[in-house]
Amino acid sequence: MRLSRRAREAAWSYLFLAPFLFTLGVFFLYAFLRTLHFSFTEYDLFAAPRWIGLENYRQLFGERLFLTALRNTILYSVVVTLSQTVLALALAVALNQKLRGLTFFRSLYYMPSITSSVVITLIFMWLFQRGGAINYLITVARQHGRTVLVFVALVAAAQFIQVVWERRRGLPARPLDPALLVVSLLVGLAGTWLLSTWVYQPAEGVAAQQINWLNTRRRWPAAWGAPIPLIAIMMLNIWTTAPTFMLLFLAGLQDVPRELYEAAAVDGATRWVAFTQVTLPHLQPVIFLVVTLGLIGTLQMFDQVAILGDQAPLESVITLAYYVYHWVFPGGAMPRVGLAAAGAVFLAILTLIVVLIQRWVLRAQ
Repeated sequence: MRLSRRAREAAWSYLFLAPFLFTLGVFFLYAFLRTLHFSFTEYDLFAAPRWIGLENYRQLFGERLFLTALRNTILYSVVVTLSQTVLALALAVALNQKLRGLTFFRSLYYMPSITSSVVITLIFMWLFQRGGAINYLITVARQHGRTVLVFVALVAAAQFIQVVWERRRGLPARPLDPALLVVSLLVGLAGTWLLSTWVYQPAEGVAAQQINWLNTRRRWPAAWGAPIPLIAIMMLNIWTTAPTFMLLFLAGLQDVPRELYEAAAVDGATRWVAFTQVTLPHLQPVIFLVVTLGLIGTLQMFDQVAILGDQAPLESVITLAYYVYHWVFPGGAMPRVGLAAAGAVFLAILTLIVVLIQRWVLRAQ
Protein backbone atom coordinates (compact mmCIF):
# COMPACT_ATOMS: atom_id res chain seq x y z
CA MET A 1 0.00 0.00 0.00
CA ARG A 2 1.39 3.32 -1.02
CA LEU A 3 1.35 6.15 1.49
CA SER A 4 0.01 9.56 0.64
CA ARG A 5 2.38 12.47 0.20
CA ARG A 6 1.42 13.99 3.57
CA ALA A 7 1.95 10.65 5.33
CA ARG A 8 5.40 10.26 3.75
CA GLU A 9 6.37 13.77 4.79
CA ALA A 10 5.18 13.07 8.35
CA ALA A 11 7.14 9.81 8.43
CA TRP A 12 10.33 11.53 7.32
CA SER A 13 9.75 14.30 9.87
CA TYR A 14 9.39 11.84 12.74
CA LEU A 15 12.44 9.96 11.49
CA PHE A 16 14.59 13.07 11.72
CA LEU A 17 13.03 13.96 15.06
CA ALA A 18 13.62 10.48 16.48
CA PRO A 19 17.08 11.21 18.05
CA PHE A 20 15.74 14.34 19.76
CA LEU A 21 12.54 12.62 20.91
CA PHE A 22 14.57 9.70 22.28
CA THR A 23 16.84 12.07 24.22
CA LEU A 24 13.84 14.05 25.49
CA GLY A 25 11.97 10.92 26.55
CA VAL A 26 14.85 9.13 28.27
CA PHE A 27 16.92 11.93 29.81
CA PHE A 28 14.10 14.37 30.63
CA LEU A 29 10.63 12.79 30.82
CA TYR A 30 11.72 9.42 32.25
CA ALA A 31 14.28 11.08 34.54
CA PHE A 32 11.65 13.49 35.90
CA LEU A 33 9.11 10.71 36.53
CA ARG A 34 11.82 8.63 38.21
CA THR A 35 12.82 11.58 40.39
CA LEU A 36 9.17 12.21 41.29
CA HIS A 37 8.85 8.56 42.36
CA PHE A 38 12.02 8.70 44.47
CA SER A 39 10.75 11.83 46.24
CA PHE A 40 8.09 9.69 47.93
CA THR A 41 10.53 6.99 49.02
CA GLU A 42 13.44 6.43 51.36
CA TYR A 43 16.36 5.41 49.14
CA ASP A 44 20.12 5.35 49.65
CA LEU A 45 21.29 3.86 46.29
CA PHE A 46 22.02 0.51 47.98
CA ALA A 47 18.81 -0.86 49.48
CA ALA A 48 15.52 -1.02 47.62
CA PRO A 49 13.40 2.16 47.78
CA ARG A 50 10.82 2.18 50.60
CA TRP A 51 7.60 4.15 50.16
CA ILE A 52 7.16 6.85 52.84
CA GLY A 53 4.71 9.24 51.19
CA LEU A 54 5.17 12.95 51.88
CA GLU A 55 7.73 12.45 54.67
CA ASN A 56 10.62 13.76 52.54
CA TYR A 57 8.77 17.00 51.81
CA ARG A 58 7.95 17.43 55.51
CA GLN A 59 11.60 16.94 56.42
CA LEU A 60 12.63 19.28 53.61
CA PHE A 61 10.91 22.32 55.04
CA GLY A 62 12.06 21.51 58.54
CA GLU A 63 15.76 21.28 57.64
CA ARG A 64 17.93 24.33 58.22
CA LEU A 65 20.29 23.59 55.32
CA PHE A 66 17.39 23.49 52.84
CA LEU A 67 15.98 26.80 54.10
CA THR A 68 19.45 28.33 53.79
CA ALA A 69 19.74 27.01 50.22
CA LEU A 70 16.29 28.39 49.38
CA ARG A 71 17.17 31.82 50.76
CA ASN A 72 20.50 31.89 48.92
CA THR A 73 18.87 30.78 45.66
CA ILE A 74 16.11 33.40 45.72
CA LEU A 75 18.53 36.17 46.70
CA TYR A 76 21.04 35.10 44.06
CA SER A 77 18.37 34.78 41.36
CA VAL A 78 16.84 38.22 41.97
CA VAL A 79 20.13 40.12 42.18
CA VAL A 80 21.87 38.40 39.25
CA THR A 81 18.86 38.44 36.91
CA LEU A 82 18.18 42.14 37.44
CA SER A 83 21.85 43.12 37.25
CA GLN A 84 22.73 41.14 34.15
CA THR A 85 19.57 42.30 32.34
CA VAL A 86 20.30 45.99 33.00
CA LEU A 87 24.01 45.57 32.15
CA ALA A 88 23.24 43.64 28.95
CA LEU A 89 20.77 46.31 27.82
CA ALA A 90 23.26 49.09 28.55
CA LEU A 91 26.01 47.30 26.59
CA ALA A 92 23.65 46.67 23.68
CA VAL A 93 22.59 50.33 23.53
CA ALA A 94 26.24 51.42 23.60
CA LEU A 95 27.28 48.95 20.88
CA ASN A 96 24.30 49.81 18.70
CA GLN A 97 25.86 53.20 17.95
CA LYS A 98 28.03 53.93 14.92
CA LEU A 99 31.47 53.79 16.49
CA ARG A 100 34.92 53.15 15.09
CA GLY A 101 36.14 49.64 15.90
CA LEU A 102 32.63 48.45 16.80
CA THR A 103 33.26 44.84 15.73
CA PHE A 104 36.32 44.65 17.98
CA PHE A 105 34.39 45.90 21.02
CA ARG A 106 31.49 43.51 20.35
CA SER A 107 33.92 40.58 20.22
CA LEU A 108 35.72 41.81 23.34
CA TYR A 109 32.52 42.10 25.38
CA TYR A 110 31.28 38.69 24.20
CA MET A 111 34.52 36.85 25.02
CA PRO A 112 33.59 35.96 28.67
CA SER A 113 30.49 34.09 27.49
CA ILE A 114 32.39 31.65 25.29
CA THR A 115 35.14 30.93 27.80
CA SER A 116 34.84 27.80 29.93
CA SER A 117 32.95 28.52 33.15
CA VAL A 118 35.43 26.35 35.06
CA VAL A 119 38.37 28.40 33.77
CA ILE A 120 36.60 31.66 34.55
CA THR A 121 35.77 30.43 38.07
CA LEU A 122 39.39 29.47 38.72
CA ILE A 123 40.53 32.92 37.56
CA PHE A 124 38.02 34.58 39.87
CA MET A 125 39.21 32.40 42.75
CA TRP A 126 42.65 33.93 42.23
CA LEU A 127 41.21 37.45 41.97
CA PHE A 128 39.31 37.04 45.25
CA GLN A 129 42.25 35.80 47.31
CA ARG A 130 43.35 37.94 50.28
CA GLY A 131 46.27 39.24 48.23
CA GLY A 132 44.38 39.18 44.93
CA ALA A 133 43.58 41.89 42.44
CA ILE A 134 40.17 42.78 43.92
CA ASN A 135 41.60 43.67 47.33
CA TYR A 136 44.48 45.53 45.65
CA LEU A 137 42.06 47.70 43.64
CA ILE A 138 40.05 48.44 46.79
CA THR A 139 43.26 49.49 48.55
CA VAL A 140 44.20 51.81 45.67
CA ALA A 141 40.69 53.30 45.69
CA ARG A 142 40.96 54.00 49.43
CA GLN A 143 44.34 55.67 48.92
CA HIS A 144 43.34 57.87 45.99
CA GLY A 145 39.55 57.93 46.22
CA ARG A 146 39.39 61.50 47.53
CA THR A 147 41.63 62.74 44.71
CA VAL A 148 39.47 61.04 42.10
CA LEU A 149 36.29 62.51 43.57
CA VAL A 150 37.83 66.00 43.58
CA PHE A 151 38.88 65.60 39.93
CA VAL A 152 35.43 64.40 38.85
CA ALA A 153 33.70 67.23 40.74
CA LEU A 154 35.95 69.88 39.18
CA VAL A 155 35.46 68.49 35.66
CA ALA A 156 31.66 68.35 36.12
CA ALA A 157 31.56 71.89 37.50
CA ALA A 158 33.74 73.29 34.71
CA GLN A 159 31.68 71.52 32.04
CA PHE A 160 28.40 72.79 33.53
CA ILE A 161 29.62 76.38 33.68
CA GLN A 162 30.86 76.27 30.08
CA VAL A 163 27.63 74.78 28.73
CA VAL A 164 25.51 77.36 30.56
CA TRP A 165 27.76 80.16 29.32
CA GLU A 166 27.64 79.02 25.69
CA ARG A 167 23.85 78.60 25.73
CA ARG A 168 23.41 82.09 27.15
CA ARG A 169 25.40 83.33 24.16
CA GLY A 170 22.90 81.55 21.91
CA LEU A 171 25.23 78.72 20.88
CA PRO A 172 23.95 75.07 20.74
CA ALA A 173 26.28 73.55 23.34
CA ARG A 174 25.67 69.90 24.30
CA PRO A 175 26.29 68.63 27.87
CA LEU A 176 29.16 66.42 26.62
CA ASP A 177 30.48 68.68 23.91
CA PRO A 178 33.98 67.33 23.05
CA ALA A 179 35.65 70.76 22.72
CA LEU A 180 34.29 71.96 26.06
CA LEU A 181 35.11 68.61 27.67
CA VAL A 182 38.80 68.98 26.78
CA VAL A 183 38.88 72.34 28.56
CA SER A 184 37.04 70.85 31.56
CA LEU A 185 39.56 68.00 31.81
CA LEU A 186 42.46 70.44 31.79
CA VAL A 187 40.76 72.54 34.48
CA GLY A 188 40.11 69.40 36.53
CA LEU A 189 43.73 68.27 36.31
CA ALA A 190 45.10 71.69 37.25
CA GLY A 191 42.61 72.16 40.07
CA THR A 192 43.23 68.70 41.50
CA TRP A 193 46.99 69.25 41.48
CA LEU A 194 46.66 72.61 43.24
CA LEU A 195 44.22 71.31 45.87
CA SER A 196 46.26 68.17 46.57
CA THR A 197 49.39 70.34 46.94
CA TRP A 198 48.09 73.22 49.06
CA VAL A 199 44.79 72.16 50.65
CA TYR A 200 44.97 68.46 51.50
CA GLN A 201 47.40 65.57 51.22
CA PRO A 202 46.49 62.24 49.59
CA ALA A 203 46.08 59.37 52.04
CA GLU A 204 49.42 57.87 52.93
CA GLY A 205 50.16 54.55 54.55
CA VAL A 206 46.68 53.07 54.05
CA ALA A 207 46.73 49.46 55.16
CA ALA A 208 46.29 46.91 52.41
CA GLN A 209 42.70 45.68 52.17
CA GLN A 210 42.34 42.09 53.36
CA ILE A 211 38.69 41.24 52.67
CA ASN A 212 38.12 37.51 52.98
CA TRP A 213 35.88 36.89 49.98
CA LEU A 214 35.69 33.09 50.10
CA ASN A 215 36.42 31.36 53.40
CA THR A 216 33.97 33.32 55.55
CA ARG A 217 30.41 33.25 56.88
CA ARG A 218 30.09 37.04 57.03
CA ARG A 219 27.23 38.77 55.24
CA TRP A 220 27.00 42.12 53.52
CA PRO A 221 25.09 44.12 54.58
CA ALA A 222 25.45 42.57 58.03
CA ALA A 223 22.71 40.40 59.53
CA TRP A 224 20.24 40.38 56.62
CA GLY A 225 22.44 40.65 53.54
CA ALA A 226 23.98 38.05 51.23
CA PRO A 227 26.99 35.93 52.29
CA ILE A 228 30.21 37.45 50.95
CA PRO A 229 31.23 34.23 49.07
CA LEU A 230 27.82 34.28 47.36
CA ILE A 231 28.37 37.93 46.40
CA ALA A 232 31.64 36.87 44.73
CA ILE A 233 29.73 34.23 42.72
CA MET A 234 27.12 36.87 41.80
CA MET A 235 29.83 39.15 40.39
CA LEU A 236 31.29 36.24 38.44
CA ASN A 237 27.97 35.23 36.85
CA ILE A 238 26.90 38.78 36.00
CA TRP A 239 30.19 39.33 34.19
CA THR A 240 30.02 36.06 32.22
CA THR A 241 26.30 35.99 31.35
CA ALA A 242 25.56 39.63 30.47
CA PRO A 243 27.42 39.46 27.09
CA THR A 244 25.17 36.63 25.88
CA PHE A 245 22.04 38.61 26.66
CA MET A 246 23.71 41.65 25.12
CA LEU A 247 23.53 39.93 21.72
CA LEU A 248 19.81 39.30 22.14
CA PHE A 249 19.18 42.94 23.01
CA LEU A 250 21.42 44.05 20.15
CA ALA A 251 19.35 42.02 17.68
CA GLY A 252 16.17 43.53 19.12
CA LEU A 253 17.53 47.08 18.89
CA GLN A 254 18.40 46.65 15.23
CA ASP A 255 14.78 45.65 14.49
CA VAL A 256 13.35 48.91 15.86
CA PRO A 257 12.30 51.05 12.83
CA ARG A 258 14.45 54.15 12.37
CA GLU A 259 11.35 56.10 11.34
CA LEU A 260 10.05 55.98 14.92
CA TYR A 261 13.18 57.69 16.24
CA GLU A 262 12.95 60.31 13.50
CA ALA A 263 9.30 60.99 14.37
CA ALA A 264 10.19 61.27 18.06
CA ALA A 265 12.98 63.74 17.23
CA VAL A 266 10.57 65.84 15.17
CA ASP A 267 8.18 65.93 18.17
CA GLY A 268 11.01 67.23 20.33
CA ALA A 269 11.57 64.06 22.36
CA THR A 270 14.84 63.75 24.24
CA ARG A 271 17.01 60.65 24.01
CA TRP A 272 15.65 59.39 27.32
CA VAL A 273 12.04 59.86 26.20
CA ALA A 274 12.77 58.09 22.90
CA PHE A 275 14.39 55.24 24.82
CA THR A 276 11.50 54.78 27.25
CA GLN A 277 8.67 55.38 24.78
CA VAL A 278 10.08 53.82 21.61
CA THR A 279 12.92 51.44 22.41
CA LEU A 280 11.65 49.66 25.53
CA PRO A 281 8.14 48.87 24.17
CA HIS A 282 9.66 47.25 21.08
CA LEU A 283 12.10 45.29 23.25
CA GLN A 284 9.38 43.78 25.45
CA PRO A 285 9.55 40.28 23.84
CA VAL A 286 13.35 40.32 24.13
CA ILE A 287 13.16 41.47 27.76
CA PHE A 288 10.76 38.61 28.51
CA LEU A 289 13.15 36.12 26.89
CA VAL A 290 16.20 37.50 28.70
CA VAL A 291 14.49 37.58 32.10
CA THR A 292 13.09 34.06 31.59
CA LEU A 293 16.46 32.60 30.61
CA GLY A 294 18.11 34.50 33.46
CA LEU A 295 15.66 33.21 36.07
CA ILE A 296 15.94 29.61 34.89
CA GLY A 297 19.73 29.76 34.79
CA THR A 298 20.13 31.43 38.18
CA LEU A 299 17.63 29.18 39.95
CA GLN A 300 19.56 26.14 38.71
CA MET A 301 23.09 27.51 39.24
CA PHE A 302 25.45 24.71 40.29
CA ASP A 303 28.93 24.64 38.76
CA GLN A 304 30.44 27.69 40.50
CA VAL A 305 29.24 26.44 43.89
CA ALA A 306 30.68 23.00 43.17
CA ILE A 307 34.08 24.49 42.32
CA LEU A 308 34.10 26.88 45.28
CA GLY A 309 32.79 24.19 47.64
CA ASP A 310 36.24 23.54 49.11
CA GLN A 311 37.05 27.26 49.42
CA ALA A 312 33.93 28.56 51.20
CA PRO A 313 31.64 27.32 54.01
CA LEU A 314 28.74 25.28 52.63
CA GLU A 315 26.09 27.50 54.26
CA SER A 316 27.51 30.59 52.54
CA VAL A 317 27.26 29.31 48.97
CA ILE A 318 24.76 26.44 48.88
CA THR A 319 21.88 26.73 46.41
CA LEU A 320 18.95 24.41 45.73
CA ALA A 321 20.74 22.73 42.82
CA TYR A 322 23.80 22.05 44.94
CA TYR A 323 21.57 20.92 47.82
CA VAL A 324 20.29 18.11 45.59
CA TYR A 325 23.85 17.12 44.67
CA HIS A 326 24.94 17.35 48.31
CA TRP A 327 22.49 14.67 49.46
CA VAL A 328 23.07 12.34 46.51
CA PHE A 329 26.86 12.48 46.96
CA PRO A 330 27.32 13.47 50.64
CA GLY A 331 30.96 12.45 50.96
CA GLY A 332 31.41 9.99 53.84
CA ALA A 333 27.72 9.82 54.81
CA MET A 334 24.96 7.66 53.33
CA PRO A 335 23.13 9.17 50.35
CA ARG A 336 19.60 10.42 50.92
CA VAL A 337 18.25 10.18 47.39
CA GLY A 338 14.63 10.56 48.45
CA LEU A 339 15.31 13.88 50.18
CA ALA A 340 17.41 15.06 47.24
CA ALA A 341 14.63 14.08 44.81
CA ALA A 342 12.11 16.06 46.86
CA GLY A 343 14.43 19.06 46.65
CA ALA A 344 14.73 18.63 42.87
CA VAL A 345 10.95 18.46 42.44
CA PHE A 346 10.54 21.57 44.60
CA LEU A 347 13.16 23.39 42.48
CA ALA A 348 11.30 22.45 39.27
CA ILE A 349 8.00 23.72 40.67
CA LEU A 350 9.64 26.90 41.97
CA THR A 351 11.18 27.60 38.55
CA LEU A 352 7.82 27.12 36.82
CA ILE A 353 6.02 29.40 39.28
CA VAL A 354 8.64 32.16 39.01
CA VAL A 355 8.56 32.09 35.19
CA LEU A 356 4.75 32.23 35.14
CA ILE A 357 4.74 35.15 37.57
CA GLN A 358 7.25 37.17 35.58
CA ARG A 359 5.33 36.42 32.37
CA TRP A 360 2.19 37.77 34.02
CA VAL A 361 4.08 40.86 35.20
CA LEU A 362 5.68 41.60 31.84
CA ARG A 363 2.53 40.58 29.94
CA ALA A 364 4.63 39.24 27.07
CA GLN A 365 3.02 37.89 23.93
